[in-house]
Amino acid sequence: MKKILLLSAFFFAVSFSLSAQFRDPSYRDISDGESVAAMKECVRFLSSASLEGRAAGSEGEKMAAAYISERLEAAGVDVISGQWGDIFGIRNEDSADTLASCNVIGYIPGYDKQLKDRYVLIGARLDNLGTFTVNVDGTPVTRICYGANGNASGLAMLVQIAGILSVNRLMLRRSVIIAAFGASSRMGAGSWYFLNRSFPVPDHIDAMVCLDMLGTGASGFYAWPSGNADLTRLLTNHSATLQPVTPEIVNYEPCFSDHKSFYAREIPSVLFTTGMYPEYNTDRDTESIIQYDWMERELEYISSFTMNLCNGDAPKFRREINESELGRKGKHPAVAYYECDVKPTFLGSSDPKRFLEKWVYAYLHYPEEAVKKGIQGRVTVEFVIDAKGNVRDARVLHGVHPLLDDEAVKVVGASPKWKPGRINGRPVACRVSTYVEFILERKRK
Repeated sequence: MKKILLLSAFFFAVSFSLSAQFRDPSYRDISDGESVAAMKECVRFLSSASLEGRAAGSEGEKMAAAYISERLEAAGVDVISGQWGDIFGIRNEDSADTLASCNVIGYIPGYDKQLKDRYVLIGARLDNLGTFTVNVDGTPVTRICYGANGNASGLAMLVQIAGILSVNRLMLRRSVIIAAFGASSRMGAGSWYFLNRSFPVPDHIDAMVCLDMLGTGASGFYAWPSGNADLTRLLTNHSATLQPVTPEIVNYEPCFSDHKSFYAREIPSVLFTTGMYPEYNTDRDTESIIQYDWMERELEYISSFTMNLCNGDAPKFRREINESELGRKGKHPAVAYYECDVKPTFLGSSDPKRFLEKWVYAYLHYPEEAVKKGIQGRVTVEFVIDAKGNVRDARVLHGVHPLLDDEAVKVVGASPKWKPGRINGRPVACRVSTYVEFILERKRK
């Protein structure tokens, strides 16, 4: 796989008018509340065909960035990333081509003299997959990954929360950073660039709230606090108050997103999501699947939780690991992968991609019946690497079809031994989740 390199920021510009595209009165339903109407407007524009799936570095991503900047400014947020966003470049190690992407960064100052230079960051993925080509009866057909739920829903939520916090800025002790991260699909490039090149004091960020795929709440609403005890406690306490909806606090990672970059910098982070869904990364991810009534309830929960983060004690990064969690006998409970001081390794690498490339996809068999029926998708499998390096307890977290689910679990469960992870020098049982892709022939544009 080609290594992604981040380059210094460079300038690019695009000229277009957004006003006519997202202020169409026909977008509104007179029965909608203000927040629902605003989220509909946002999702419809960001998932429109004119943006062609918002691929990283594309004109569609630039249009999305300009739109989010304008919406944040309209909400009273200070946009500090400039007219065209905070721009950075990405190139492949084996290619001279450079891809230009950008982050949109907003700022809401806190009032407390002791805490105004500490930050809570709320972020959402800006880009999606763009377009891809499939062969239909031998004819190439271009399809758009519209990304209504992935992640126009999270961006719509981001803008609404930013507006709520801006209106209530006199009640915020900490300052707030609002971030729409570009090139998230490129190994979290935008959030990496923000933390390692752009933002001067990442160690002043006390917590990160990540919003990704929040539009299908009827099937579930989840919070993943990355195993952090303080964030888990804050979520539990907040859920005990009167709320229109509360998330299920899960001990597995529901999806990949920019919270990973913050976790890598030892910044406490929580991911809010409604999880994987059948239309994920397909041309069926359109506004028709978005459940705005659920989004409105999620908005109330996440915005009030974020307000508490801004005003309470800062969560600590590491939770305490007690003796029962060290997995000395390879028994449950197991710690999360990212909690290990030394990550478990497969064939000498701690990157889970090595496991997928060298084992899963090398031995995965696409069931013939699934091929005949055109069944494809991404199966999320959780498994445990015990303190002796054995893989056990493989199970499906988010399935596609029994044919694919069973094959994914079978291959993962048959894995050779790993070198176990360690905490405080001791081997531990480690809980890992990974995606297993089943993709019928298609060629990305």
